[in-house]
Amino acid sequence: MDDGYRNTNLYQGGREANQVSDDYRYQDGNYEGYAPNDGYYRGGDEPAHEEDAQSDVTEGHDEDDEVYEGEYQGIPHPDDIKEKQKKRAPAVADEYRDRADLMAERMEDEEQLAHQYENIIEECGHGRFQWTLFFVLGLALMADGVEVFVVGFVLPSAEKDMCLSSSNKGMLGLIVYLGMMVGAVVLGGLADKLGRKKCLIISLAINAAFAFLSSFVQGYGFFLFCRLISGLGIGGSLPIVFAYFSEFLSREKRGEHLSWLCMFWMIGGIFASAMAWSIIPHYGWGFSMGTKYHFHSWRVFVLVCSLPCIASLVALKFMPESPRFLLEIGKHDEAWMILKQVHDTNMRAKGEPERVFTVSYIKTPKQVDEFIEIQSSTGTWYQRWLVRITTTFKQVWDNVLYCLTAQYRMNTLMLAVVWFTMALSYYGLIVWFPDMIRYLQEEAYESRVKIFDEEEVSHFTFNFTLENQIHRNGEYRNDKFIGMKFKEVRFEDSLFEECYFEDVTSSETFFENCTIISTVFYNTDLYEHKFINCRLINNTFLKKKEGCQLDFEEDNDFLIYLVSFLGSLSVLPGNIISALLMDKIGRIKMIGGSMLISAVCCFFLFFGNSESAMIGWQCLFCGASIAAWNALDVITVELYPTDKRATAFGILNGLCKFGAILGNSIFASFVGITKVVPILLASSALVGGGLLALRLPETREQVLM
Repeated sequence: MDDGYRNTNLYQGGREANQVSDDYRYQDGNYEGYAPNDGYYRGGDEPAHEEDAQSDVTEGHDEDDEVYEGEYQGIPHPDDIKEKQKKRAPAVADEYRDRADLMAERMEDEEQLAHQYENIIEECGHGRFQWTLFFVLGLALMADGVEVFVVGFVLPSAEKDMCLSSSNKGMLGLIVYLGMMVGAVVLGGLADKLGRKKCLIISLAINAAFAFLSSFVQGYGFFLFCRLISGLGIGGSLPIVFAYFSEFLSREKRGEHLSWLCMFWMIGGIFASAMAWSIIPHYGWGFSMGTKYHFHSWRVFVLVCSLPCIASLVALKFMPESPRFLLEIGKHDEAWMILKQVHDTNMRAKGEPERVFTVSYIKTPKQVDEFIEIQSSTGTWYQRWLVRITTTFKQVWDNVLYCLTAQYRMNTLMLAVVWFTMALSYYGLIVWFPDMIRYLQEEAYESRVKIFDEEEVSHFTFNFTLENQIHRNGEYRNDKFIGMKFKEVRFEDSLFEECYFEDVTSSETFFENCTIISTVFYNTDLYEHKFINCRLINNTFLKKKEGCQLDFEEDNDFLIYLVSFLGSLSVLPGNIISALLMDKIGRIKMIGGSMLISAVCCFFLFFGNSESAMIGWQCLFCGASIAAWNALDVITVELYPTDKRATAFGILNGLCKFGAILGNSIFASFVGITKVVPILLASSALVGGGLLALRLPETREQVLM
């Protein structure tokens, strides 16, 4: 009989439903466990009598060529039924089978699914759906870029608003990276168990809530806590974003479009720099409530920086879960509906709405995880939740250990070294550049200091600003200092007798080895720590200024905003080049070449003896290194299977943030001391990581497992 007739709606063949062809199955109906309502008789309730089913068409045929006549009525052949029962038998006894056998069967299923899924994504095409998801996830990645820059921009203002010491400033700078490190590991692992979309929503919601809250809190401790939790939230978004988007991309599009997605991190840096530049210097963009609560313009900046996260969070509500993840956990129908949505959306955008989604069945891997269903009558509600949470985190921990099994151990260790060396050098230098520029500015500022020796001033009223001055061995008697501002002023070995200070604001101003007699201080911020080894005799301190006084116009360094802006903008050429060449030259060559070129750029820093030179070398370094970051993101996604992808990315990204913490601490400690150690450390790390990256397997021709 003609094969085309055998594939009609009357009968779909007698093959097992779970056997998948090299591409994928086209199926209109399935007799097993499902009765299609198409008006045809499918048989099954009444026995088929051979003598009633004889057909003249089959008379005279050889037995081998004879076609089972029941197929005309949709009745399964007895041999097919036996074959199905034979194949179904092991499934009944799964609980008695060895776990290794189940895992081997699952691995075989996953391999079939990987190739079938690749063909399905190619049929769905690349169009409006992927571009919509691209911009939604891009906003989440933009929020991550903003988070890195926020604290650095607000520190000069926050340190005065909150009276921060040097140690407190350092802790505030590192606390965000600490939160990101924890968030990447925890939320990345949960994304492989709870779903990409759900965990990304949780991640962004945590970041948005605590970033918003941090702009209003007044105390240093609470602000530090809010930035920690905010960093935890946004740190978890990075591994989820790349895992999520990659599962909607075909093999030929994956490297290029994941690289385009990385551009949003650059856009986040540009957005933060531009907002800091335009908002923070405007002291009037705030309000006060009494003397205790102050909402200065830097808090407005923190508030504005939460907008990309909030926008992504809202848009994400309208996007579907990853169908690849749903197939991994056995939710075939939900995955099929989403893939059909992707197909139909793209076809309508291309002007081909008549194109039909031809896939009717997709392979789902064998489920081997133990699922604990707790009845509502069992225990109390918190006991049930405790069991669920404990079980979920045990599964996450198992995924972490799986990344270190023999199959993935070498790749994981090599990737860990590459991620760490890249982060150590990149984040270390990114902090070192602004610090060096600030140090060069301070050197130039100190070189212009004015020194006054042995002044004798009496019965004089000072009502102007003193800046960058040193007064030694002076004598001030019956003088008045009213409505003054002291900036970088030092009084050494001087005498103040019967003087009067009123409404005085000071910044980096100190009295050393001075003698102060019968002097009144009214409404000033001249606190005890500003009098170093001084003799205070019969003085009066009235109505001290509360908090730290802030003068935005003088204390903020606009050049730092410009440096960050140019550094973020300089990665644009590298982003474009990496996106266009990622699938042509491969991930490995991209990582190795970019890291080695960046190492060469480090040596030019020896010639950075001016502000303009440092800015130029920073732009060159950032532009050269961005290609390595993009390729690292792509290869990390492609080297691990779907049920471990976000976990592995989270572990490696967490290690990256640990490298950032070390880089910030180490490189900052050498500012003003020597340039040799930071430059040699960064270049050595880049060379070692780049050479090791060349030993990683190439993945550009690989389907997502």
